[in-house]
Amino acid sequence: MNGTGRADSGALEGAVVAVAGAAGPAGRATLLRLAEAGATVVASDANPERLSEAVDAARYAHGGATVTGDTVDLLDLEATRDWVVKTEREFGHVDGLVHLVGGWRGGSGFADTSLTDWDFLEKLLIRTVQSTSLAFQDVLQRSDRGRYVLISAAGASSPTAGNAAYAASKAAAEAWTLALADAFRKAGGDGGPTSAAAILVVKALVHDAMRAERPNAKFAGFTDVTELAEAIAGVWDRPAGEVNGKRLWLTPQP
Repeated sequence: MNGTGRADSGALEGAVVAVAGAAGPAGRATLLRLAEAGATVVASDANPERLSEAVDAARYAHGGATVTGDTVDLLDLEATRDWVVKTEREFGHVDGLVHLVGGWRGGSGFADTSLTDWDFLEKLLIRTVQSTSLAFQDVLQRSDRGRYVLISAAGASSPTAGNAAYAASKAAAEAWTLALADAFRKAGGDGGPTSAAAILVVKALVHDAMRAERPNAKFAGFTDVTELAEAIAGVWDRPAGEVNGKRLWLTPQP
């Protein structure tokens, strides 16, 4: 990053970056930041109305930026692969996938953990990672700046009694992403990886609407979605070998 803390636009200028789970607050901030940096942004989300709003906001904020939206079923590997093929055909290359699909379910203690919650989180937090990583691996490997970025949570490394399903889902998603990183490492051979899979770890995310709803809350250790977006853009600033297979902590490690 440069002295202002912002990612140098040259690292993403002309890049084509897909963002999965783009319609939430973190997705909106990421679309804005990537568009600002000169990337073509291809957004997806399960909610077409919210996705359209997020895409329009990024286009409006950065006139001339190419920001598109597709409703993609990330639980369907073939549908995800079709999204990759469509994106590469339209833009000629794909240089990144930012995985922002998220959600939480939990309880007050271990004994009341619901396996229905596990079924929900397994699809949302693991299956979508499997689909995007398998679908995007080859196209990212062909890029000279390919990056796969997973957003994870500190709870994956320090699960609490009431968060068993969530923490286990996040830990599995991390392990899957690290396996992709190993594939990139092996593909790079003696010269080192040319593409990278990295994990950004937060305690939790916060945005302006949350602060407005809870004006007295401290949100200690939380990462603002704009800060997360900066960190995502910053993954492209660093050589693939520096970030591949790494957990990049945006909150103190437990």
